[in-house]
Amino acid sequence: MTIPYKNSDKSKKEQVAGMFNNIAHKYDFLNHVLSLGIDTIWRNRAIREMKKNQPKIILDVATGTGDFAIAAARKLTPDLIIGIDISHNMLEIGKQKVSKKQLDDCIQMQYGDCESLPFPDNYFDASTTGFGVRNFENLHKGLQEMVRVLKPGACAYILEFSMPHVFPVKQLYALYFKYILPTIGRIFSKDTSAYTYLYDSVQAFPYGEAFAQQARNAGFSNTKCLPFSFGITTLYVCKK
Repeated sequence: MTIPYKNSDKSKKEQVAGMFNNIAHKYDFLNHVLSLGIDTIWRNRAIREMKKNQPKIILDVATGTGDFAIAAARKLTPDLIIGIDISHNMLEIGKQKVSKKQLDDCIQMQYGDCESLPFPDNYFDASTTGFGVRNFENLHKGLQEMVRVLKPGACAYILEFSMPHVFPVKQLYALYFKYILPTIGRIFSKDTSAYTYLYDSVQAFPYGEAFAQQARNAGFSNTKCLPFSFGITTLYVCKK
């Protein structure tokens, strides 16, 4: 299991929460700068997929500071989006963003554990997760919980980093993620482990068909894999 702080005796869940609490104040800046703004394009492409089903009640798992929820609220005009996360500091920043954008009537941000979702069965029309599932302590349990709270026929839209295979994208990607990104992250966030963990967690995460099989094992009936940007990121559309 890949963890942020190798010398800590805390669980992965506790370490991930602590890591995001540590970097919350710089997270949005670093996220957009280090991805060169492409993360916004990836989320918008995911939302275009969601629009086909016009979901009205949406769960945003590992919402962080709420970028996915905010983009979905603006483009899909749902009745309700609930964003959950285990980092209190990220949620506080997310709540400020939601209020500033006057989306309080649509988006609720609350503390919640992805492996024990505080919602009834068959409740949501869709769920989203942006670059969060690789942080789950128990991936199978987290996916099972998504299946449980989704209505029959509803989809989970999961964006996650994957590994490109095309030359020279593969080589440049490895260089950037392994050396350049952690260095910039350390300078601005002051957390020496957070952006090293990003590379390690992406390397260890099952992607493509391997993740699709995990989704099926957890109870999804079908999973469609849509690689973006030469495979740097993949959108998984997992149907219950």
